[in-house]
Amino acid sequence: MLSGNFFCCNFELNNMFKRFKPSILIIFFMKTTRYFILMLILFISHSVKAQNNVAAINGVVQAYLGVEKALVNDDSRTANKQAEVLNYELNQVVAKRLDAAKKATWTKYSEKLLYNSKHISESKSIDHQREHFASLSDDMYALLQSFKSHPTLYRQYCPMKKQYWLNASQEIQNPYYGKQMLDCGKVTETLKGELAASATN
Repeated sequence: MLSGNFFCCNFELNNMFKRFKPSILIIFFMKTTRYFILMLILFISHSVKAQNNVAAINGVVQAYLGVEKALVNDDSRTANKQAEVLNYELNQVVAKRLDAAKKATWTKYSEKLLYNSKHISESKSIDHQREHFASLSDDMYALLQSFKSHPTLYRQYCPMKKQYWLNASQEIQNPYYGKQMLDCGKVTETLKGELAASATN
């Protein structure tokens, strides 16, 4: 009698398992799929955010070069405008999305860059703008030791002013003297970047 009851219970359990097994598999599949989709979304989101910072850093570099070109042309007003663009681009970089080393570098130099670009954007004196451009150039150079999101740049030196600047071209065009001594200076270093020159257009 016991054997018959056991067989009956076992038969019912097997039938129950067969009925619920597809449901369990479906639930498992749905949960696994949701998890996979969530991980994929997080990965894509992280990649997009990283790319946004790449574009932002390159934007900072391009705005800096805009200030440099304005000073080469002895154009104080354009230097004002380009420095305003630089202020904007500096604020597009999201520090919390950077890795630890880059975040430390950004934290160290971003406020200095903002300080000098703000002075350039507000000053009507090209001499005063050039003073702050010298500090801006030193901090930009220091920043780009950690960030490579830019085309190849050339660090150049003015022996008369004893100051450096960065240029997208090897050709010397002195932003500290402008047309007065346009070709005064020399290339001292090449900063290899990860972006092609066409990315600056």
